[in-house]
Amino acid sequence: MSLSEQEMIQRYFAPLAGPEGLGLIDDVALLPQQAGFDLVVNTDMISEGVHFLDDPPAAIAAKALRVNLSDLAAKGADAFGYVLALGLSEACDERWLADFAGGLAADQQRYGVRLIGGDTNVVDGATTIGVTVFGKLPSGTLVRRHGARPGDIVLVSGTIGDAALGLLVRSGQVSAADPATTDPLVRRYLYPEPQMAMAAVLRRHATASMDISDGLVGDLAKLCAASQIGAEIKIDQVPLSDQARTLAGNDSTLMEPILTGGDDYEILATVAPDSVGSFTAASTESGVTMTPIGRISSVGAMEPTFRDSGGRAVNFRQKAFDHFARRARS
Repeated sequence: MSLSEQEMIQRYFAPLAGPEGLGLIDDVALLPQQAGFDLVVNTDMISEGVHFLDDPPAAIAAKALRVNLSDLAAKGADAFGYVLALGLSEACDERWLADFAGGLAADQQRYGVRLIGGDTNVVDGATTIGVTVFGKLPSGTLVRRHGARPGDIVLVSGTIGDAALGLLVRSGQVSAADPATTDPLVRRYLYPEPQMAMAAVLRRHATASMDISDGLVGDLAKLCAASQIGAEIKIDQVPLSDQARTLAGNDSTLMEPILTGGDDYEILATVAPDSVGSFTAASTESGVTMTPIGRISSVGAMEPTFRDSGGRAVNFRQKAFDHFARRARS
C-alpha cells in the first residue's frame, strides 16, 4: 500500500470521526460526562482465519463493530462511539481499505455510533482488528450476568445456530443444493445482527442478561456460574430458523453445532415469571422476538442441563467455542 499512516487516517477514517474524536488529529478522545448516566465500555478482537475468512471487507468491518455492539445491548446500554485498532496484513491494499471504511460508514449510520479514535499498524501475518465501543445507560441500571434467581424464565432472542451453520457452509463442511437454504445462513455468519432495540427492555425487566457469542450451551453455563444457579432447558423449545431446521432435519448431528457453535449474537436473558408477559410484549413492540426455552433451577448447581423431547439430558463434546482450547489442539 502506497499510503502513509497519516494519509490513511485522514482519507478513510477522519470522515468517520465524531466530535469526541477531535478530528483524529490528537492522540486522545474526549468523552464528556453526563450527569445521571454510567459509561459502559466493551472490547472485542477479531482475527483473520478465526473470526473471518476471505470475506468481503465491508462484512469484516460490520462484524468487528457489531460483535461489540451486541455486548452493550445485552447490558442494557446504548452505544455512541468506538475506538478502532487495525493490524493490517500486507494483503490489505487500498481497495480493501476503502471497502472496509465503507462498511464502517454504513454501520455508523445504521446504529448511530461514530469513530472517536484508534491506531493502525502493519502486521507480519493475519489481519487483526480490535474495537472498543462506548455506551451509556441511566446510573445503576446495568444488567449483570449474576442476577438470575431460581424460578426465573430463560429466554433467547431471534433464532439460534444460523451463523454456526453458515460458517460450516462457508468452509465447505456442510453442503445443500438449495441456495435458499444456505445463503441466509452464510449471511448470518457474515453480518451478525446485534439486538440494540432490546437495551431499554432489558433494563426494565431482565434479572440477568448476556449476548450469545460462543454458543448457547457455553454462554448459558457462564451465566449460571456467575449467578451460582442451575437451569433446565428444553432443546425442542430453542428457536430455529426454517433454514436451520431443514439442515438439521437432514442431518441430526448438526444440532450440536447449532447449540454450541457460536456467532449468534442474540440476547440470552432471565426474567421473573410474573414479568415474562410484559417483557415479551415490550420485546415484540421493539421488533425483537424473545422465546422462553427453560427455567432457572436450584441454587448451587452452577450449570445448565439441556434435555431432549423425551426429557433425557444431552451431553455435548464441546460446550462452547474456546480460542485457547482451539490453540491447544492445533
